[in-house]
Order: sequence, then C-alpha cells, then structure tokens
Amino acid sequence: MPKVIYPGSFDPPTYGHLNIIERAARIFESVEVVISVNPRKKSTFSPDERKALLDDLVRGMGNVSIVVWDGLVVDYAKATGAQVIIRGVRALGDFAHEFELAMLNKGLDPEVETIFIPTDPQYFVLRSSAIKEIVSFGGDISSLVPSSVERALRERLGEEGRR
Repeated sequence: MPKVIYPGSFDPPTYGHLNIIERAARIFESVEVVISVNPRKKSTFSPDERKALLDDLVRGMGNVSIVVWDGLVVDYAKATGAQVIIRGVRALGDFAHEFELAMLNKGLDPEVETIFIPTDPQYFVLRSSAIKEIVSFGGDISSLVPSSVERALRERLGEEGRR
C-alpha cells in the first residue's frame, strides 16, 4: 500500500476536511494529515493549535496521524517516502487550482501522484474564510465545524469582528 498524505492549512479544520480524512482512511492503510505552514499567510491558529484541534478530531481513527511541515509538500512526500498526495476539491475553481499544484508537484517529483477526492455534497460550500467571517459576526457555524473548533473560533474571533 502506498504512503498517503493529505496536506492543507486546516485553519480551521472543518467538517469538509474531516469528510476527506475519513474517506481517505477507508481507502488507504494509513493517512498522514500534513498541516502546511506558510509564513506568508496570516493564520487564525498557530500550527500547534491546528495540530491539537486535528489530533482531537481524529482520535478514534487509528490509521490517521497529524504532523506539521513548514516546507514544500512535495519535499515532505520525498522526505517521508509518501507516494500519494490526497487533495479535496469542491468546485471547478478548486479543481483548477489543485490541478495546477498537482502539475507543479509532478514536475518537482515525478514519483508522487495526486489523487483528487470530491467533497460530499453537504460540504460543497465550506470555505475557511467564510466560516471565520460568520463567526466574527456571531453567526451559527455548528453545521460547518465540530464543536471544539467552533469554541476555539469563538474564543479567537467571536467579539473581534463586532468591534
């Protein structure tokens, strides 16, 4: 069985991310979720906070692990012997962006394959930026993120956006 990674910023982790993790975990022997650190992106949560949230969310999934990486995803794959990168896609715009990344990664390491998993329909519109905006205005996000993530977001952003 190939070594599989599922990279992303996971800022914050959503039900859509969990859906992809759960489905990949049913298909592959093990899945390593790679929290990508991009110093040029302003994140709501630190990499360690995102890791703690994800560790809690996948606690019952024995074949899923969480790591933090601060370099190119393809370099992580190469360093760990991963042969497959899983990417979740929602819409055509996602696919176009993810396809470009897959081609870049293929050019950097032809041995690494990218597999796209389309999101389940109920998670089609989940965008981290939209979730954060809803929270900042006091909106209900209980159907979009697990309760632990909702609490963390409300603590971080709840009052900030209303000032």
